[in-house]
Amino acid sequence: MSLTDLIGAVAACLTTASFVPQAWLSFRTRDVSGVSLLMYSVFTVGVVLWLAYGLLLGSWPMIIANSITLVLALMILGLKLVYSRRAGWRQ
Repeated sequence: MSLTDLIGAVAACLTTASFVPQAWLSFRTRDVSGVSLLMYSVFTVGVVLWLAYGLLLGSWPMIIANSITLVLALMILGLKLVYSRRAGWRQ
């Protein structure tokens, strides 16, 4: 593994791992009142684009990290949509 790949792998692990506590809290409490629907929508599109970029480059750290982050982001976005609808879109 080259130094470039190592740096990419560490960066991918850290950024993905930093996302997990928020995702876990949202799943556990089902409280998404502090989550911005617009922000998570834009963030999720950004993750899809990073994943596409990683696929085009063949960069496994980017592909793995963004795949995991995309799944977590979609789950939080789904929770936000479900629970916002139940609350009459007040969140």
